[in-house]
Parts: sequence; structure tokens; C-alpha cells
Amino acid sequence: MNLSHDLSGDSTSELLFVNFNQDATSMAVGTRSGYRLFPLASLDKLEPCFEKDGGEMCIVERLFSSSLVAIVELSNPRKLRVCHFKKNSEICTYSYPDTILSVRLNRQRLVVVLRQNLYIHNIRDMKVMHTIRDTPSNPTGLCALSVDNDNGYIAYPGSSQNGEVQVFDGINLKAVASIMAHDSQLVALAFNPSGSKLATASVTGTVIRVFSIPQGDKLIEFRRGMKRVHISCLSFSTDDLYLVISSSTETVHVFKLVAPQEEKPVEEQQGWMSYFGKALTSSTNYLTSQVTDAFAQSRAFAHMKLPKSGLRSVCTITCIDGIHKILVATSEGRLLVASIDPREGGECRVHKEYRLVKGSEEEGDVPATLSSSVSCVKV
Repeated sequence: MNLSHDLSGDSTSELLFVNFNQDATSMAVGTRSGYRLFPLASLDKLEPCFEKDGGEMCIVERLFSSSLVAIVELSNPRKLRVCHFKKNSEICTYSYPDTILSVRLNRQRLVVVLRQNLYIHNIRDMKVMHTIRDTPSNPTGLCALSVDNDNGYIAYPGSSQNGEVQVFDGINLKAVASIMAHDSQLVALAFNPSGSKLATASVTGTVIRVFSIPQGDKLIEFRRGMKRVHISCLSFSTDDLYLVISSSTETVHVFKLVAPQEEKPVEEQQGWMSYFGKALTSSTNYLTSQVTDAFAQSRAFAHMKLPKSGLRSVCTITCIDGIHKILVATSEGRLLVASIDPREGGECRVHKEYRLVKGSEEEGDVPATLSSSVSCVKV
């Protein structure tokens, strides 16, 4: 999450960038005074495994748990530096004709996103393999890259007027699909760990759709809510069981990625709701398609509350010691952690909270230690 474009001249905000790596084992934080890398194998405490002072870091992307990081400084936003942080050495630098808006990495490719161009590098020698030129204007650098070793699918907006998605094979360097995902413009994209599914969200923020890749078939729709909101982040869990969504509201939604027939045993589907479902199915001639679609959409399995609304955030779900954890890093510089009840779902209360920016303790904010301890509760 690159926050440098949201500051509007505000030089007091210390946090410029925060993001999780490809398998949610690490988190990178860029500030006005350098960057920090945090391991996430255990969340009993949060301490950086590496700190680099100097420079206003607006992009810091780490390749899994390796020593390779790709960084961009606010003072030179067209220059990419690829570094080996353990050796404190610079591997290479590249300059581009416009501001670098985002960078995506997997073990084979590094993708640099500009407003109207995407540069695809071979990560082994950093040679430019291909350039996708003259894309529709993409001012936020929206792009998703599959992290699976067997494919390198890249998804990016195919239109600045509607929700078209272009899917490009970054390994074989060819276009593979064009998906009309939404009527409105895209704001979020995410591949699942295997690259076989793509989640999408539009500026309306009410419906999340999941498509098969490379076929482009719609697999499922998730209903986030009825009111228009800004979706900040989509992320599949590392084991592909959940999809987590953060937005401009204080609620983080978690959806379960299971087929509808797997959600409840047959005997639990009896009774009035079963009758209502059958009646609804048989009454499609009398109900509008919008009504029947609303009933067909799956709703959240679990949810988590942030301290307040109006924040930008990145989120992920990872499994630590056999427990699924929701991790949300906010634009205020906080990391919040909650656990999911795999049977009941419901409300997942924040049980750990950390500050990500140095010096915040002196300002009276929550220190970088455990701030509360409440387990996930059922609703």
C-alpha cells in the first residue's frame, strides 16, 4: 500500500508504505526515514529483522523471505533499486519514463507498474522480458501477480471506464484472457496462491467476484454490503480457504471459499429456510434478476472491527500454530491481529495491536507490544 499519493502535501505523516510479502511471512514498512522488515512467523511480539535508515521509502517489496528487496524513494520516484539487504548491497537499478506506482514480485518475474505501461523483468538477471505499453490510465498502479512457480499471470485494468480485467501470462509473454468483471472501474485485484482464481472489486464496493484463471469464468459472488464504499485490499488466505476484504469502513470481511453444498449438511437445510429457498427458485418468473442475484450471493463468514472508519489498509490471512489469523495494517501505522473460529466464524475481536512506526511511543500512541487480549467470539 503506497500512501505517498494520498498525503496531499502533508509532510507530517511518517508512514509512506506498508505491505505483506507473497506468502504473508513478512511485512515491509517504508517511512520518511528508511524502511523496516518484520517477520510474521510468530506474533507474540513484533520486532524488525532488518532496519535501514535514510531515504523516504514509498515502495518496499520483499521477495518471500529472501534477502532481495525492491525499493523506490519518494525523492526519485522513477528509479527502482533492487538490493540484498543482508549484505547491505545494491544489485541493480533501473530508471523508467514515469513515476513507479507499484512493484510486484514472484520467483521468476518482477513487474513494474507505471500509469500507462507495465515492465516485466526476469528476476534472475533483471533483464526486461516484455513491456505492455499504452494500457488504459492506471493512476493507482493496480496490478496483481500470481506467486505460483508454475505460472506468472499478471492482472491489470483493461479499461478506465468499466471493470474489464486483462490477464497476461508473464512466463510465456502472451495475453490469455479479457474478463468483464464489473460495470464500474476496478479498484482491487488479487490472485489466490496457485494462480487459479482471481478476485475483483469495483468502485462501488458492494460485490466481490471470483473468476477462474485462465478460463475467465465467474465462480462465485460475495456480497460485502449494500452501501458504496472504497475497497482497500483483497487477499486470499495462504491455504486458499478464505478471502479477506478491507475497505473504508471499520469492518473487515472474511468469506469462506467453499462450494455452497459443502457449507451445511443436508439435514441442516430442512425447515422453513429450505422451503423459502425452493420457493425463491421456482418464482424466478415473478422476481427481478436483481432480487434473485442478491439471494444467490454469499455473505461474510466472519468479520473484524477496526478502531475507526476512513482508513486505508492492507490485509491478509495466514495460519500460525494451526490458527488462522487476520492481519490488517492501517494507514495510521498500526498492525491489528485477530483469530478466526473455523467452525462458527462470526466476530473476530482484535487481540493484538502493534505500532509500526518508530518514535510513536513518545507521542502517547499504542507501543509496539501487546495492547489488548480478547479472543475471537461467536455472534
